[in-house]
Amino acid sequence: MSVAVPEDRTRHRIEPTVRQALRNPRLLTREALAGLVVAIALIPEAIAFSLIAGVDPRVGLFSSFVMAVVIAFTGGRPAMITAATGAVALVIAPVAREHGIDYLVATVLLAGVLQIVLAVLGVAKLMRFIPRSVMVGFVNALAILVFISQVPHLIGVPWAVYPLVAAGLAILYLWPRVTKAVPAPLIAIVVLTGAVVLLGVSVPTVGDQGELPRSLPQLFLPNIPLEWETLQIIAPYALAVAAVGLLESLMTAKLVDDITDTRSGKTREAWGQGVANVASGLFGGMGGCAMIGQTMINVKASGARTRISTFLAGAFLLILVVVLGDVVAIIPMAALVAVMILVSVATFDWHSIRPATLKRMPRSETVVMIVTVAVTVWTENLALGVVAGVLTAMVAFARRVAHFTTVTRTVSPDGDVARYTVDGELFFASSNDLTTQFEYAHDPKRVVIDMTRSHVWDASTVAAIDAIVTKYAQRGTDVELVGMNAATTALHDRLSGEVDPGR
Repeated sequence: MSVAVPEDRTRHRIEPTVRQALRNPRLLTREALAGLVVAIALIPEAIAFSLIAGVDPRVGLFSSFVMAVVIAFTGGRPAMITAATGAVALVIAPVAREHGIDYLVATVLLAGVLQIVLAVLGVAKLMRFIPRSVMVGFVNALAILVFISQVPHLIGVPWAVYPLVAAGLAILYLWPRVTKAVPAPLIAIVVLTGAVVLLGVSVPTVGDQGELPRSLPQLFLPNIPLEWETLQIIAPYALAVAAVGLLESLMTAKLVDDITDTRSGKTREAWGQGVANVASGLFGGMGGCAMIGQTMINVKASGARTRISTFLAGAFLLILVVVLGDVVAIIPMAALVAVMILVSVATFDWHSIRPATLKRMPRSETVVMIVTVAVTVWTENLALGVVAGVLTAMVAFARRVAHFTTVTRTVSPDGDVARYTVDGELFFASSNDLTTQFEYAHDPKRVVIDMTRSHVWDASTVAAIDAIVTKYAQRGTDVELVGMNAATTALHDRLSGEVDPGR
């Protein structure tokens, strides 16, 4: 006799908790080292995003520290990294450029509040409407963007950079075969930094990316007039930051769920992102969201699974830039480039572009994936790519379902009754040409429309049915609708005669 096992126990792996990791030296070491690697990788990224936003590098660095620490307590996805990001920097850059740092911080604070409101309204539940093909496109676009972002570090640089990157990739590939106790990215960074220092090789370093702060972040309240005009300036940007941040964060959380075979609280993640942005704003930060590249370093390359790694990534970041800034400054960018290249290669879903996969996959699914990748890479905005992919998937689905509706005509032996059987789901796409499938001029004086094998979903279909009845009535033909299920009957009774059939 077989025993049924609950689905969530068979499909979802149980990951260590924070308490278990604190009691297990091996797990705690893994989490701590993963956090250290992420912190090192965060420094040049945060500086670069600060420059995109048009603010001092300290703004991005302090924002990354605050958000990583806060999200470790408030977020719903363990081991996910939240910090200053390029997507948010692009959205918020016009505020800093046109109105200054005070308005930028006010925008971040309002964006955080909006994210909390959206979380309360259950916006995270909309994730169920993002199809798999969009998710695959999102992952592939992410991998491409991560790789493209490293290209500038490989152009117009001293020749020594290339063997250093090659050596870093070799370490990243071979070290896990020796041991997984110490993350390969950390070994690569330490070895390449030591080699550069001992050999006296002159190559671009982290210190070349921007000045590191020498003091702790302080509370910052924006000095702006509390009036309607101010809200009109910051509200559109705050809404864009909130939407882009939530979309990227929830997509990243879903990606990590798939990688780790675990579930995470998406509503709590949305709420946590809002709290983290508010905290970032209170310390004069530029805001942000989940960082996909750093999250992949933490989860995939370093094997972290708990909030400890996220918290320590923020804590180590502050220590590195404030206390050990001189040491961090000598780390060669070649080491970080090697790490990010490996992340991009490991993240890309190579199975999705194999000829055998493309041959089996429905063409519409492939188109959705390509659109998601193309828009994301073209705009360098993962949120826009996901929106474009979802819209493409909706259109493809509507077109596909529209062709599933059929109308079959039969006439009684005595020729007195024409019976039409409608088969399929009826909504705006499939019911648009419904009125053209009836032979009004050739039918007898009595027509029966059988709806037993169909379902009416919207007002457009009710209007189409009313139009059919009206056309027959104009010819003196009596129409009887039969077989409607309860939901269809309720919708039809409520809207019939209330919707203009001509529109």
